[in-house]
Amino acid sequence: MFNKVILIGNLTRDVELRYTPNGTAIAKFGLATNRTYKDNLTGENKQEVMFIDITVFGRSAEIANQYLAKGRRVLIEGRLVFDQWVDQSGQKRSKHSVVAEKVQFMDSKSSVGESGYNAGGYTNPSQPAPKPQMQQPTQQNNNVPSIDIDEDEIPF
Repeated sequence: MFNKVILIGNLTRDVELRYTPNGTAIAKFGLATNRTYKDNLTGENKQEVMFIDITVFGRSAEIANQYLAKGRRVLIEGRLVFDQWVDQSGQKRSKHSVVAEKVQFMDSKSSVGESGYNAGGYTNPSQPAPKPQMQQPTQQNNNVPSIDIDEDEIPF
């Protein structure tokens, strides 16, 4: 089986950091992603926004808490999980969320201080996360044109 999710989006709220009784860090935050598509009936471009809850464990959680804040752009690689619980009224509830294995900060260093930092990732919450590494700053060309491709034009 294969369960992998890759998302790029902006944080919808500040990182919420907690620790388990054995000392493992757990960070939670919301991520907003969007896609643009052409409405088949009207022919106009529309936008669909998705809000996804993200959970990060270990050292990556502590780094995310230190460097991320609402509005920051990140790339998340992880796995999809299905959460179930019973609410206060006794009703069964459920939702899908993502457990991040890698968090990469996407903001340019010039726009938000130390955002070139890569939080790395983890493979198992019970094992320590690898030491984070600094990424070399890269020059970005802000004059890159956007490409408007309809879903009908994509061959897969």
